[in-house]
Amino acid sequence: METSDMKQIQWFPGHMAKTRRLITANLKLVDAVVEIVDARTPFSSRNPEMDRLTKGKPRLVLLNKSDLADDRATQKWINYFRNSGAEALAVDCKSGKGLKSVIPAIRTKVLAELMEKRERSGMAGAPVRLMIVGIPNVGKSSLINKLAGGKRAKVEDRPGVTRTKQWVKLDNSTELLDMPGVLWPKFEDQEAALRLAFTGAISDDILDTEALAMKLLKYLAEEYPQSLSERYKIEFSAEDTGIGLLEKVGKKRGMMLSGGEINTERAAITVIDEFRAGKLGRITLELPDEKEK
Repeated sequence: METSDMKQIQWFPGHMAKTRRLITANLKLVDAVVEIVDARTPFSSRNPEMDRLTKGKPRLVLLNKSDLADDRATQKWINYFRNSGAEALAVDCKSGKGLKSVIPAIRTKVLAELMEKRERSGMAGAPVRLMIVGIPNVGKSSLINKLAGGKRAKVEDRPGVTRTKQWVKLDNSTELLDMPGVLWPKFEDQEAALRLAFTGAISDDILDTEALAMKLLKYLAEEYPQSLSERYKIEFSAEDTGIGLLEKVGKKRGMMLSGGEINTERAAITVIDEFRAGKLGRITLELPDEKEK
């Protein structure tokens, strides 16, 4: 995806620097780290500092929003994370799909050695403490609410809503430490930043909506042409430009201004909203074989 004609995406609210310090300071209080990523962007939605910040703690990676992602791609990512030394599961925190497997996976796979050690030492009843981490808007609060069986954490479809750490007790055997969402100070990989912008992980307030929609449409036209055609009933070719695709969407949907001009801003908002809602089909924006292991 070309990003040269978009301004550099930079977004690092001050509270996120505090989050990094909180993670380091509280790591000693937990037995394992549960890292949530977006199944559509598993690489881009991982903070590159997380491995260093969590200092080798046992890890479970949850590929959330898997209902919006390409199933075949999700399986490739699960294999990738497992081969990298972390357990991984596909889940959907809104519907609860896959969440029944989370705590059993923690106890029987991620912390199997610790569980055996506690059993031998007569401490089998000691609670397992888990740190929940992930970038903004990836689904941490929804996960905690589902696991806790109620509204224990504030949920809002807006980046950066969790501002301070909070403990949530699931039962006598499991406690969760929810950390605020953390991104990184500088997006050295602008393609990763672009993917995060597509999914809503970066505040829309700093983005050029029309430029973003054009980039997304161009990607879909190249990688998921059938999904694009089925949704918008658009005929296009590989030579179509981003603005050309956006104008086709606007025209097809009747988004016209006076004088016959197409309302590309309205079309852009529609495309981005429909992508994020899964209305363009199950789409993954990157694959593990594109990344260095």
